[in-house]
Amino acid sequence: MYVPTHFAPDDESVHELLSRNGAADLVTAGPEGLEATMLPFVYDRTRATLQGHFARNNEHWRHVDGREALVIVRGPDSYVTPSWYASKAEHGRVVPTWNYVVAHVHGTVTIHDDTAWLGDLVRRLTEHHERRRPAPWSVDDAPERFIDGQLRAIVGIEVAIDRIEAKFKLSQNRPEADVDGVIEGLRADGDERGAAAVESHRPAQD
Repeated sequence: MYVPTHFAPDDESVHELLSRNGAADLVTAGPEGLEATMLPFVYDRTRATLQGHFARNNEHWRHVDGREALVIVRGPDSYVTPSWYASKAEHGRVVPTWNYVVAHVHGTVTIHDDTAWLGDLVRRLTEHHERRRPAPWSVDDAPERFIDGQLRAIVGIEVAIDRIEAKFKLSQNRPEADVDGVIEGLRADGDERGAAAVESHRPAQD
């Protein structure tokens, strides 16, 4: 990944992205070329793994065990118009761009077809996404026999992380007044996530 110095995130920012993420694109090379599937993942920082599951009927899982994989994890992304830049009025030498947050996670795949492993994963995935809801749904809210059937319909995947390449392109290369304009413009467009990302990665001023 091409990462200019001003768009290189610190380790904590990358770990936060992986921890807060919901689903990501798993990309592998198979017998017929590249394959990609969007999957729900949970990040285990201590073990340096991403864990998720396939639908059993998805043939992708059948030829990835022990193979190298790329998981593309995305944060907010936004179109940035030059009209938001104070620089436009000063000299006009500005062009549109795209802000984005992304991590390319490289690792080795292990497939899990054990219902105990899958049951633990499903509980962690559920808790990850339900914890902020006023009335969180629990796996225990559904009949046990029904859940057992659902677990038999999925296959687990664990990606042991070898390396991570990340890029947080959030207007850090623009003058302070331009950054202010981007934040205001994104908020006016209703893109609060994009605005918050730019604000939280604003370069420190001397």
